[in-house]
Amino acid sequence: MNKTAKPLKQPISVLVVLHNEQGEILLLERADNPGFWQSVTGSIEPGETLADTVCREVMEETGIVLEKSGLLNWHQQQEYEIFAHWRHRYPPGVTHNTEHVFSACIPTDTAIRLSAEHTRYQWLAISEAAKLVFSPSNREAILDLPSKYQSC
Repeated sequence: MNKTAKPLKQPISVLVVLHNEQGEILLLERADNPGFWQSVTGSIEPGETLADTVCREVMEETGIVLEKSGLLNWHQQQEYEIFAHWRHRYPPGVTHNTEHVFSACIPTDTAIRLSAEHTRYQWLAISEAAKLVFSPSNREAILDLPSKYQSC
């Protein structure tokens, strides 16, 4: 096996809606697809809990260290079809992923350090963020945030 090859992803992921005390949403623009804005997302790795995955992905993508006690697990999940051009990242025959939704409140002045996976970030009002994201499940989670809101 090539030592630089990435292990195949498990078809279980998290979507993390990060918001501030004003209810604004933090969105990230993907480096591999300019104009493609999203919340933090990522696949679970072997031995991780969903909360572990949330904390790891938020740290990797934004540099923000979250405590598990600051996470809100919505106990909401959605299954969706994996885009054909991304299926090579998963075991053969895997076509669907189960996404689990979380949120966390972070102060607006928190330093953001983007990974190479993203080029820009912005804080947006809920309605603007919902219009900008490409993913229907991300849009739904952003619009549902007021019913789940937790203070910073």
